Amino acid sequence: MAEVGEVRGEAAAAGPDTGAPGRGGAVSGNGRRLLVLLACVLVLACVAGAAVWRASDRAHAKDRVQPGGPTVASGAVSLTAGGPQRIVFRSMAWGPHRDELATVPAGDPDGPRTASGVKCLRFYAAGGTGICLQAVHGPVSDSYRAVVLDAGLHVTRKVDLAGIPTRARVSPSGRMVAWTVFVGGDSYAGTDFSTRTSILDTRTGALEPTLEDYTVTRDGSRLRAADLNFWGVTFADDRHFYATVATGGHTYLIRGDTATKAAVTVHGNVECPSLSPDGTRIAYKKRVPGLPADAPWRLYVLDLATGREHATAETRDVDDQAVWSDDHTLVYALPGDYGSDLYSVPADGTGAPRLLTRSALAPAYLP
Repeated sequence: MAEVGEVRGEAAAAGPDTGAPGRGGAVSGNGRRLLVLLACVLVLACVAGAAVWRASDRAHAKDRVQPGGPTVASGAVSLTAGGPQRIVFRSMAWGPHRDELATVPAGDPDGPRTASGVKCLRFYAAGGTGICLQAVHGPVSDSYRAVVLDAGLHVTRKVDLAGIPTRARVSPSGRMVAWTVFVGGDSYAGTDFSTRTSILDTRTGALEPTLEDYTVTRDGSRLRAADLNFWGVTFADDRHFYATVATGGHTYLIRGDTATKAAVTVHGNVECPSLSPDGTRIAYKKRVPGLPADAPWRLYVLDLATGREHATAETRDVDDQAVWSDDHTLVYALPGDYGSDLYSVPADGTGAPRLLTRSALAPAYLP
């Protein structure tokens, strides 16, 4: 943000050889410089005003329905299981329902959507429980919170967050919820962001504020590094989960146990894991050597029994925690004209990616 300071100056035109103030309306060199400076200040003020106006206009534009965008209408959205499969997600479509949780039939993923009125930055749901990571707008800056939702989207618990939301997951039964945020201020991180991952038992109310208290072992030895970072939980059941741990510039898939507060590394170079419904495979983003530093990830799948991995047919940079729509298909977000769009690709490495849902983010598939 540029700042324009005040310009101050004095102008005096001296008569020849006398030192007396000049007369007759002639402008001295100092006077001309002052006028130029004042003109520059006026130009800068106009430019700044125009920039503010354009930014305000863009912000208001997001409240207007986009031409050719999806049809969105208010209505009831439920997380209850039963009936045809549905998708619930954060709707990014411009208009009065932007950022609200919305739903569509899984069989018509880009069809008319029903908006709930509940706004989330990140979302996930399973077993009749939803986790919604929200921004709380303040007069000076925003803060963030995690909101646990029941099947009717009623709030059952609120937890203040230490940073900016990035990932959220729910165990298949709906009992356990987890989230990851970006935080600043960790001494080992320097000026960079680090992550903090929490797990909440919605039945007992017990909250684990950070997984950094877990004992992590790799090849039989305990990892004791001060820079351990955790993110991207995916639940196997109400006790066991997978996640990413990072240390020393490397990332690992870990399998964790909420009862023993322990975890063990399973595979290297894994970020944002997602467990398949049948529990046999992990989808994840892998940092591939040779790719650009600003787009290093590809979507991979790991077979947990054999330890073998393969790339999917998606060759674009996937910076997301994918979800499984079924045992054979992955769904993930890529940047779109109005924020992000959802795509799908077969998990076995065959086929080709296809656009699934425009202007959408953070989907959950409900049976």
